[in-house]
Amino acid sequence: MSKKKKYYVVWNGKKKGIFTSWDACKKQIDGFTGAQYKAFADKEEAELAFTKSYNEYKGKSTKKPTLSAKEKAAYGIPNLESISVDAACAGNPGLMEYRGVLTHNKKEIFKMGPFKNGTNNIGEFLALVHGIALLKSKKMDKLPIYSDSKIAMSWVQKKQCRTNVVFDASNKDILDLILRAEKWLQENSFRNPLLKWETKAWGEIPADFGRK
Repeated sequence: MSKKKKYYVVWNGKKKGIFTSWDACKKQIDGFTGAQYKAFADKEEAELAFTKSYNEYKGKSTKKPTLSAKEKAAYGIPNLESISVDAACAGNPGLMEYRGVLTHNKKEIFKMGPFKNGTNNIGEFLALVHGIALLKSKKMDKLPIYSDSKIAMSWVQKKQCRTNVVFDASNKDILDLILRAEKWLQENSFRNPLLKWETKAWGEIPADFGRK
């Protein structure tokens, strides 16, 4: 049986951010005095934790209980006639990329990056807008789009990427993409349902980059 994926938040280390493997996390904390880090069972919880203080999680268990068959059934099943989007980022900020796939067979329909000095939330936002615009151009404006990021979904609804990342020459290409995405949202409407992928019931989103 394969191990369940974990997300490691480093609040204080050589490099701060959310990492998707223990090896990557360990590199940031080894030999670092006062390192602050913790593992989380799902990405959404890790993203939320990174916006808060380490002290709120210190000494507390973050292990998620396994859902019973009845609890899983309550979530229903995902609509396979859809597309799914996801992002990956090594560090926060760090090397970021995003993509979209057909939910039913994981066939990649677009992929962007990697870009320097981005974040996972930015990638999730750009992936959603990219997917929405692509489907609109193909006159498929009723096809649902799955994302496992509530933050990115809220940014799309607000038509603004509310990131705190500092932009300079190293990540100007990301800023250009954000501005273009925000402009598209302001000038276009869409009808595609944006749906939350329920990772705890269905496993990793089909667009997941699979980095353990």
